[in-house]
Parts: sequence; structure tokens; C-alpha cells
Amino acid sequence: MATLMSKMLKKMSFFILLFCIFLSFNTNNNSINSRISITTTTTSSFCNPSSSSSASSCSSSHSRSVPLDSFSNYPVSLSVKINGGVGEDDDDDDDEFGVLDAGDNDDDDKNDSSDDDEDGGESLQYDYYRNSCPKAERIVRSTMQHIHRTKPYLIPAILRLVFHDCFIQGCDASVLLDDDDYIDSEKEAPPNGSLKGFDVIETIKSKLEEACPRIVSCADILVLAARDSVALAGGPFYPLYTGRRDGSNSYADIATYELPSPYSDLSHTLNSFKAKGFDEREMVTLLGAHSIGEIHCEFFKNRLYNFSGTNEPDPSIEVEFLNLLKSRCSASSPSSTSGYTSHRTLSSTAFESTFSNGSPSSSVEEPGITMDLEQPQSDFGITYYRNLLQGRGILYADQQLLEGEVTRYWIKEYALDSTLFHKHFALAMMKLSDLHILTPPMGNIRLNCSKVA
Repeated sequence: MATLMSKMLKKMSFFILLFCIFLSFNTNNNSINSRISITTTTTSSFCNPSSSSSASSCSSSHSRSVPLDSFSNYPVSLSVKINGGVGEDDDDDDDEFGVLDAGDNDDDDKNDSSDDDEDGGESLQYDYYRNSCPKAERIVRSTMQHIHRTKPYLIPAILRLVFHDCFIQGCDASVLLDDDDYIDSEKEAPPNGSLKGFDVIETIKSKLEEACPRIVSCADILVLAARDSVALAGGPFYPLYTGRRDGSNSYADIATYELPSPYSDLSHTLNSFKAKGFDEREMVTLLGAHSIGEIHCEFFKNRLYNFSGTNEPDPSIEVEFLNLLKSRCSASSPSSTSGYTSHRTLSSTAFESTFSNGSPSSSVEEPGITMDLEQPQSDFGITYYRNLLQGRGILYADQQLLEGEVTRYWIKEYALDSTLFHKHFALAMMKLSDLHILTPPMGNIRLNCSKVA
């Protein structure tokens, strides 16, 4: 009898094992088939953007597939890859992202990568630094967590910084370069006068230089820091490819004319984003970042007291909200007098996060209002869209989004569905982070993010 029972148990164990293997196979197949294609555009560092040469001579494209399930609010499936080397956390209390660490990168993980990973290859890769600087992404993350605790106003500043970098000639860290005899710094462009967070990027760079000298680019640091900023602000934690190189040029003139303006009507804003390859939905999605940070009165005061030269407020502003804005911004508050053209430049948007007067070193406070309308616990992005539907958009360019059929549709969708918005925002930020990147043999790795050498 005992022998018979033993044989039956063995048979049952065998069939249970087969069933588990079958389930595992189906699960893996589903995850393999559920992927999207992401295209990265690589731009030559030797291409002159002002020349008459065709765009094809300046850039090439690389396509990669990304698991769809990685775009849940806090993806787990790619945590090993996107958090290369972060499983062994120095301070468990610092893990504020809501993603699961998948453990240390062991030798088996390293052996799975191709031998040319450290040399970069021709395209970006997941966990590019897993051999050459395995704790690179952890160093970025831990620094941003410290910033979040000690200087939370810099979190939206980093998000704004990556937008201003990638929107102008791609994600090459050109916005970080200082002005000198050979560099016409983008920092000097009027739309960039109030950018902040440069010291945060330099701090991360210094830590990485100690850990693995001349390995991690400033361009990668910036996109990773922005990704972590989004997560810390309550947004999605999205996967990123790394392996970008830094550029050797800065484009102040281009930044002056190509960055979107807070004063633009819908058509001008659409044209600005379409020129960079973003459609209407992606534009509405990216502008959801306007749910965090602070905006100074000078950039919307005209809507309160003298809209379009009428000496009257903008009629599209909801009355109660108009009174709130007037209580924060009097008629005597500073106006924007920097000579910006109304549809071409961006001075201080929702990515603005301080009270300075535009100078990075200034301590002069200016009146303003937080973009979440003093609701710091509101969902990332959702309050922004709901406010637009109620006529409570702070910037004219934001409120103009309701004037288009497609843009209005997506505002309504995002106002109702935070999961949908987070997924689309993750995709849009991945696309932004891949604009015209430099990869070996193009570009370089800076020792200091503010200098080419």
C-alpha cells in the first residue's frame, strides 16, 4: 500500500511540474509578444544644424522593442535592467520609488551581456553601465532621493532641465555647458535664464567620477535624474536606455527661437512640438508635467489685468480662480520685460521651481503660485488636466489646449484616468530622452558637465 501511494505521489508531482512549466512558457510568450517599438534618432556631432545638408546626413535611427507591461505605474518586470546595481541599497529608507529591487547584479547577469557593452556599440542599451560602472544608476537615484528630502523644489527643476536640453538639438547635455570663448551657452538664451538644478547634476557627476572615472556621460545623468524626479514627484518610473555621449556644442540662438512659449496659442505650440516629432497626444501628455513646480506672476499677469491689450482679464479664466490669482499677483507685480517674442520663447514654465528672479544665484523673491494650486498631495498630472477643464489653467498656452478637438479629447481622458496618463507620460518621456542622441564613436564623456574638456 505504501509503495502504491509513493508511486501515485511521484506521478502527481510529475504532472504538477509539467503544468508549472506550461504556465511559465505561456507567461514568457505573452511577455515577449507584448512589446512596442521605440525608435532612437542618433545625430552626428559633426553635423552643422544650420547647414543646407539634408537631415539624413546628420542622423540615423535605431529601433528597439520594449515590454508593454513595463509601463504600469511602477513597473517591476524591468527593475533589474533599469536599476542596474541598485539591489544592495545602502539605506532602505531611501527607496521611495515604489518599484521592487531585484537583487544584486551577480556574475551570471554580467556574463549575459555582450562583450562590447562597455564600448557602447552603435545604439543605447538597457543597463549600459552594468560592467563599467554597475552602481551608476543607484548613485543617481540616491542623490535625487536626498534632494527630494532636503530641497524638494529642485525636483521639478530637473524635469524642466531635461526638457530644455533634449528639445534643442537632442539629449546631449548641451544645456549644461558654460559660456566661454568657443561656446555660446544655451544658459544665456532668454528662455533658459531661470533654469535651475545645474549643481545637482554636477554633484551626481562628481560622485560618479569617484566611483568610475570618465565612464558615465552628463547626458545620461540628466535623463536618469529626470526619470527619478518624475517618480519622486508621484509620476511613473519608466525604463530608460543608456549609453549617450555628451556633445561639444551649445545652441543659444536655437534655444531662443525653438523652445515653446507660455504665451503661445495652440497652433504655435503644436508646431513647436511637431517640429521635434511629437503629435498632439504626446504634446498634451508632456505638458502634464506642468502639474508640479512654481510659476512666477510675470508669466501670466497679463491674463489677469491686460489680456491682449484690452485692460481686461482673459475671459477664459474661471472667476473664482481669477480672484485667487489676483490675490497672489497684484497689478504692480513685475511683468515679463525680457523682450521675448510671444510665440517663440519659454521663460519660466511649470518646470520652474524657485522664487528667484531668473538668475541662478539670485535670492530675490518674486510672487507666484505653485502649479498644483497649493494642493501638494494631488495626483501627478491629473489635477492639471482637471483644472484646464474648469478654466483654471495658469499659463495661456496651457489653457489653449482646450481649443483643439484632439487636444481637448486627451485632456478629458487624462482627467478621468491617471493610469492611462502615467503610461502615456512614461512613453513620451522615453521618446523625449531619445531625441537625437549621440553614441560612440560620436560625442565624448565630459569630466565636468559645464565644460567640454
